[in-house]
Amino acid sequence: MIDYLAPILLIFVSLVVFYGIIVIHDIPYEIAKHRNHPHQDAIHVAGWVSLLTLHILWPFLWIWASLYREDRGWGFSDHQSPKAHVERLEAQVAALTARIETLEKQREQEQ
Repeated sequence: MIDYLAPILLIFVSLVVFYGIIVIHDIPYEIAKHRNHPHQDAIHVAGWVSLLTLHILWPFLWIWASLYREDRGWGFSDHQSPKAHVERLEAQVAALTARIETLEKQREQEQ
């Protein structure tokens, strides 16, 4: 009986490991697809290339797929115009100036 069970078990384990490696290497692509990454196809192809390069590329693919989010892009900008930034900074400077003036007046009144 063991003569029949051993080859069946060997084939089963081999198939599970083979398909498991493929599923694991598709994780970055699935992340990219879920996030609507603009480089989905490149990440998918690089995942297959990673199988041939002894998995050296795989951690970098995970990072590449995780960096992009549809709501904020690459995370380097907040999608506001430079004019909006200048207006926000001017408002902050005005608020800080007013606060300094009130603090100086309070200090003068205490002395």
